[in-house]
Amino acid sequence: MEFQLLGPVEAREGARRVALSGSKVHTVLAVLLLARGRVVGDSRLSSLLWGWDPPATMNAQIYTYISRLRKHLGSDVELVRRQPGYQLLAEGSHVDLVEFERLDRLGRGALEERRFPEAGELLRRALDLWQGPALSNVTPHLAEAELPQLEESRMSALERRIEADLALARHQRLVPELTGLVGEFPVRERLRAQLMTALYRCGRQAEALRAFHEGRDVLAEELGVDPGTDLTDTYQAVLTGELSRLPQPARLPTAAPYASQYASQYASQYASQYASQYAPVMLPPDTADFTGRESQFTELCARLAPALAERRSAFRPRRLLITGMAGVGKTALAVRVAHAVAAEFPDGLLYARLHREDGTVKDSCAVLAQLLRALGDPSAGLPAPDGSPLQLDELIRRYRTRTAGRRLLILLDDAANELQLDALLPGTADAAVLVTSRSRLSAVPGSRTVALDPMDHEESLALLAAIAGNSRLAVEPDAARTVTEVCAGLPLALRIAGTRLASRPLWPAARLARRLADPATRLGELRVGELDVRRRLDAALRHLPAPELELLRTLVRRGAEPFAATSAALLLRLPETAAEEFLERLVEVSLLEMTGIDSAGEPRYRLHALVRLVVRAGREQRTDRPFTRAS
Repeated sequence: MEFQLLGPVEAREGARRVALSGSKVHTVLAVLLLARGRVVGDSRLSSLLWGWDPPATMNAQIYTYISRLRKHLGSDVELVRRQPGYQLLAEGSHVDLVEFERLDRLGRGALEERRFPEAGELLRRALDLWQGPALSNVTPHLAEAELPQLEESRMSALERRIEADLALARHQRLVPELTGLVGEFPVRERLRAQLMTALYRCGRQAEALRAFHEGRDVLAEELGVDPGTDLTDTYQAVLTGELSRLPQPARLPTAAPYASQYASQYASQYASQYASQYAPVMLPPDTADFTGRESQFTELCARLAPALAERRSAFRPRRLLITGMAGVGKTALAVRVAHAVAAEFPDGLLYARLHREDGTVKDSCAVLAQLLRALGDPSAGLPAPDGSPLQLDELIRRYRTRTAGRRLLILLDDAANELQLDALLPGTADAAVLVTSRSRLSAVPGSRTVALDPMDHEESLALLAAIAGNSRLAVEPDAARTVTEVCAGLPLALRIAGTRLASRPLWPAARLARRLADPATRLGELRVGELDVRRRLDAALRHLPAPELELLRTLVRRGAEPFAATSAALLLRLPETAAEEFLERLVEVSLLEMTGIDSAGEPRYRLHALVRLVVRAGREQRTDRPFTRAS
């Protein structure tokens, strides 16, 4: 069975066109195909069929449309009812959109590796699959939801095909095509820059300069912005004569400076670390003395950079979540992984921190504007034409359009909740998303969670030695053991202790061990520069409601030993069910560890030593409002 989405929605069996009638049936088929094997809920089908005004017989009508599809599509296609909706399974079927995305990816890779003839041919074949405007016989509701990102994918592929043709010195034949495209899409700066390049190489320098000035006027009049990098760089190249030089084919690099043998394997198979000259790279620097977390690192890399045999799984979403308590090293691991698999994402490496330094949650509009500017939308942070700020829905639409069809890695650091994260997830599976959060965001669609626990003794000692120096700790093993024990496996605390030793070469390790051994002064010692254990854990505690914070202060009296919900209920003077719900809430936000199950089948819990210390210090030194919730 063959399905067509890039034009009128159709199904074909060999040369025979399957007879489907009505925009509603075509809409249901298109929605199920676009879901790529996932279940589509009745509510989503309803909204794409009727918008905000579904009929009272909505469920019955959807059932009728599904029955018609089953009848016409035959046994090669499974249409199954799976709560809360329907799922289409078509093993071995051909979908033109899937083939377009496959060819586009291959063409993009060939272009990045400067295999220009191959890139041009692959992208031409991808564009030939379009039989007119996509989804042209579906309801307006579906077209409005899906058509912008499909059209953006087509235009991006077209721009890449033109780039390959320009590299092959086909500028003369491109001028008419580009002139028409610039007239149709006057604010697409890359197309205008390509027209300027073609005109200049045809000896029409004055017309190339006029194209720039016309584009600048259009951008100012329609969007109120100045030309971006593509246009201004091309304009300067026209003035300096640099456009006369054609790009030369280049060989693939055979190695890249990644942090592990695993990452080098992928670097040697694909492109250089950041393959595209247009790709934004926003990642923080990798941590040079990163230590431990080998199993988690390997798992995350494997999921972000699948083996060659798995690359045909175009629609497998990659949503990875790293959770753990504050200071456990979530960000360091995520950045390490992102650098290691960078070659897999030639369209860019995006990064956004979702909390401010004071622990308050960043506004989603500001984060989206930052990411959109990196993706080439200079107007994202500017007001709308009427002077009002751009609304969240408009920024989300632009963001999902810009990320559609692009192999991006998006690192979202320190997410607060599912609601904040939902606005920042791309609309297609081409982009991978790596999220860090203290909370276990179970509602993130298609996510795989990697939970980080505090380090064990060997990992702790290795991290401390990597920062302070192996030889220094080798002569004072007892002091080194004391330091790692009081840091309780928390990488932030170990990094602070190691940094303090490294910056004081005349100190014996035993001196720091003695200062850390006293619980009354320990938190003051675990601070260096901007790194501060107490401040980091305080920021996590601020997000607890005041009643739960009071319960946590009471719970600290349990001490270091693991406990069950029954004993916590007695201490907190709560029913056992309420006590267990409270404990599970603390586990969800990584303020409490679950250590296992006891002989009675009950979960056992434990407060991390440094969390106990911070809570106790807050209780002893609290004022009328010891902690205020972050706004």
